[in-house]
Amino acid sequence: MTTNDTTTPTPTAQTHSAQSLAGRTALVTGASSGIGEAIAHELAAAGAAVVVTGRDAARTDRVVADIRAAGGTAHPLVADLAGTPDQVRALAEQATSLLGGRVDVLVNNAGVYPVGPTATLSDDDAEALWTTNVRAPHVLVGALAPAMAERGTGAIVNVGSWMARVGVPFAALYPATKAAVEQLTRAWAAEFGQAGVRVNTVSPGATATPGNADSADVLAAMTAGTPAGSPVRPVDIARAVRWLVSNEAAFVHGATLDVDGGIAATRLA
Repeated sequence: MTTNDTTTPTPTAQTHSAQSLAGRTALVTGASSGIGEAIAHELAAAGAAVVVTGRDAARTDRVVADIRAAGGTAHPLVADLAGTPDQVRALAEQATSLLGGRVDVLVNNAGVYPVGPTATLSDDDAEALWTTNVRAPHVLVGALAPAMAERGTGAIVNVGSWMARVGVPFAALYPATKAAVEQLTRAWAAEFGQAGVRVNTVSPGATATPGNADSADVLAAMTAGTPAGSPVRPVDIARAVRWLVSNEAAFVHGATLDVDGGIAATRLA
């Protein structure tokens, strides 16, 4: 399972193409920690002005302060993607205003991941999985992609999971939401691609963050038999996102880029 809600080391200057996103604006959801934090740092280091969203004001402000201290441009926006569709649309409007009237890049990273046997997964958990992992990206794309298409340029990256294509016991609904994200990516690429908006997915593998350090042994065991032999780092996901939204990936549409150390594609024993 991927984790999106914990802190991660700031990427160094060597982890991005310098100023490849200069002049661009970006909204990164779930960016107050973990994978989202790494993505926000990476995009800002490459020259983008970034709106950092998170549910916790203190953590969101800290990420923004760190980006600014490193010379980047960032704005905090406290928001809960599990809110009503109108609240999510309001988030899109606020982000657009903070970024001077346009959002060039949308990264749908925010996600929740309660797991458990199907019969005992609570209704609240099931609702949270649907609203945050599927409905919120759908609402944000509906709110922001048309303006990108009108301008003739834009990039959207959805953060998926290696579990979307693998049956895992005691985790049915979370992977199903990530499979939905992959399908939305393909559909949105078809819907908006000819208008200049590229839509792709980055699919992380088992990812190690400070917040799941207590599961380090489990992550090590999960990834020991992969080609990489170790868990994914948040910065590995961030680099992939940065590439996909840059001009270097101009002909990448509707793709799912696995950044998972080979966990989904290979079996070594």
